[in-house]
Amino acid sequence: MSAVSEGYVAVSARSEKRLKFQTIFGDVVYNYDISSDGKASIFPLQSGGGSYRFRVMENTSDSRYTEVYAVGCSVELRDEFQPFLRPNDYVPYKEDSACVKKAKALAETADDARGFIAAVYDFVSANVAYDREKAETVQPGYLPDPDETLLTGKGICLDRAALAAAMLRSQGVPTKLVFGYVLPDESYHAWNRCYTQQTGWVTVSFERKKDAQDSLFRLFAADGIDDPFISDDSNYAELYSY
Repeated sequence: MSAVSEGYVAVSARSEKRLKFQTIFGDVVYNYDISSDGKASIFPLQSGGGSYRFRVMENTSDSRYTEVYAVGCSVELRDEFQPFLRPNDYVPYKEDSACVKKAKALAETADDARGFIAAVYDFVSANVAYDREKAETVQPGYLPDPDETLLTGKGICLDRAALAAAMLRSQGVPTKLVFGYVLPDESYHAWNRCYTQQTGWVTVSFERKKDAQDSLFRLFAADGIDDPFISDDSNYAELYSY
């Protein structure tokens, strides 16, 4: 808990059984799978400042778990953006990651934050195709690898959103990785929300045309903003953010 003011908590545990980690903030509960071999995981404190409870849960049988460790913590963030400026298990990257190096190059030629966001989405759109086969076979608990997505040039919506989030966060743009449903067909989806001083939080998303396997189309114009990929928030029902 040494970095909770920076918007994240880390956990490491060992067991011969499956483990889960919970972050609890009032009625908001996030459940995560964690490694049983002591590998550290990092998760965001996306509910903001306040009183949290953290629990490590060990599998007993089937889908049943019992608490093996718990601790409470009062969190005071440096600012509201901290959880969305750091790497975590859903948006992993390091200073020497390939996606960070590419983001830095794009940032150096952008006029401002909005220009940089547009450059990132142009780049990911042009270089990462939708992976239909992966979408049909991906397993629960899957975590994205932005550098792998960059290398292979393909991925599902989670992969593209995680890559965009890693690139933007690494250059100081607060960015959420969001899971939820998109209307009108209520399809499960992953997308981003980005923040700039000029726009506040806005939804940005990649979408795949139903009549073309690998093409992407852009969603425009929310609240009068005329940037590429900006979407109407009313079409998006958020369940989780990371």
